[in-house]
Amino acid sequence: MNTRFHGVGVAIVTPFNADHSIDFDGFGRLIQHVSDGGVKYIVLQGTTGESPTVTKAEKKQLLQFLKENNPKNLPIVYGVGGNVTADVVAAMNDTDFEGVSAILSVCPYYNKPGKRGVIEHFTRVADACPVPVIMYNIPPRTGINMTADTICTLAEHPNIIGVKEASCIIEQCMEIARDKPEDFLLISGDDVQAVPIISIGGVGVMSVIANAFPARFSAMIDAALRGDFAFAQRELGHFLRIDPLLYEEGNPVGVKKILEILGFISSEVRLPLAKASDDLGERFKVVMQKDGLVELVA
Repeated sequence: MNTRFHGVGVAIVTPFNADHSIDFDGFGRLIQHVSDGGVKYIVLQGTTGESPTVTKAEKKQLLQFLKENNPKNLPIVYGVGGNVTADVVAAMNDTDFEGVSAILSVCPYYNKPGKRGVIEHFTRVADACPVPVIMYNIPPRTGINMTADTICTLAEHPNIIGVKEASCIIEQCMEIARDKPEDFLLISGDDVQAVPIISIGGVGVMSVIANAFPARFSAMIDAALRGDFAFAQRELGHFLRIDPLLYEEGNPVGVKKILEILGFISSEVRLPLAKASDDLGERFKVVMQKDGLVELVA
């Protein structure tokens, strides 16, 4: 069995300077931090990377920088998705896939296609893509939920290898686990649901919080994959209070604030997202101390 995408994949943020240009020095520090923390692969230019407000030229720069500054040579999953199928397919011809292990492609948003439209969309994307495709189901952002039946139908395509499941419907995840091909990857798209999803057949998580706490989060997920759910359950308790705060003011607003508190990067984001409030930052400090996520927060 190919375990390349088992464990924690970090949905890495895009650091910005005060003028909202990309902070490549900060990006390098963050890559080193998550690599040292034991994540198994890096997901570049997903939602957490603020992909809607990063230009095409900047995406290419970020991808090239990651290829050249990848100290542990971790697999790269690159975000290539959208709600215009022809544009997604065209993007395949405008991307340097050397060094890219797979793409993450979101279910078409806003248009609200039906099952046949979703299947045709991903079929065309997978047919055109020179590397494997991992689908991304996130109904709160797209406006539609890819059902277990739709996902498992697409799982039969030879170039579609998995799904990042962020519906937060555990019964749906159970249905996918039951009906999918054996080698199809069920990957949690929600940090705190990752351990339960692993317990019913998932292989890991594409994580937001691993930007900040990669070592501790990876240890929890690795334990769950070994079947040590007692340890994983105890560790999960340390993340339950901080998780909802991450999204209170938008993603990646929360995790960028934590990274600023920890001294890695600025908390700057691009509009229409707004920089984290001071109040949110103070609550992060309280929760981080209370749950033992850091020894001391200044």
